[in-house]
Amino acid sequence: MAGARPRVLDLFSCSGGAGKGYEWAGFEVDGCDIADRPRYPFPYHRGDALEYLAHLIATGEIERYALVHASPPCQAGCGLTVGTNRSQGWGGTHEDLVAPTRELLDRSGLPYVMEQPNGRAKIRKDLSLCGEMFGLGVLRHRNFELGRWGVMQPAHPRHRGYVRGWRHGVYRDGPYVAAYGDGGGKATVPEMQHAMGITWTDVHEELTEAIPPAYTKWIGTAYRTARQEVIV
Repeated sequence: MAGARPRVLDLFSCSGGAGKGYEWAGFEVDGCDIADRPRYPFPYHRGDALEYLAHLIATGEIERYALVHASPPCQAGCGLTVGTNRSQGWGGTHEDLVAPTRELLDRSGLPYVMEQPNGRAKIRKDLSLCGEMFGLGVLRHRNFELGRWGVMQPAHPRHRGYVRGWRHGVYRDGPYVAAYGDGGGKATVPEMQHAMGITWTDVHEELTEAIPPAYTKWIGTAYRTARQEVIV
């Protein structure tokens, strides 16, 4: 239909940080997460994201989407697990769904975005974004594998200072807050909301897992520009 907005499937959607950015870029958004997410601001399927994606592919319903975004859990490869947690002997067995997610994304035939935090997750780092690129109060570096489309990496501006809080027994002040964990100078819920531009949830766990919507607004706009679509 002329003038219809493209639709993105937001897998492992959590509270909707990624989805909100795609909405700002002019997409309709449908989410899927295995947990109950009553604050998710878009139509939403509760269930296993990979089973749901396989179902959409098998039934042909995947064709209603222009793009798929996926943020599969990969705690085994995230920076915190391979760094501080491992050095302290913390943590246990962690799930890595990156490879099976990629397999289904390839099978879908659609352009896709797969997101992971800094660390050892086995994704291509086709794009890396940082809160300083968008004037945010968090750094929250994230890497993105782009399937069936691409975009130039934007410049990574120099950080303006430290992330506020304690690290290795030293307290530092700075222009960014630590939007993860508790104590040690970590951000409060209102500070995380303000720093990331997320207003629709005040659940601590959801905020610590979220990516700032500014990231996917930039990605969604770049995708539509690459497809020479009019952004409405």
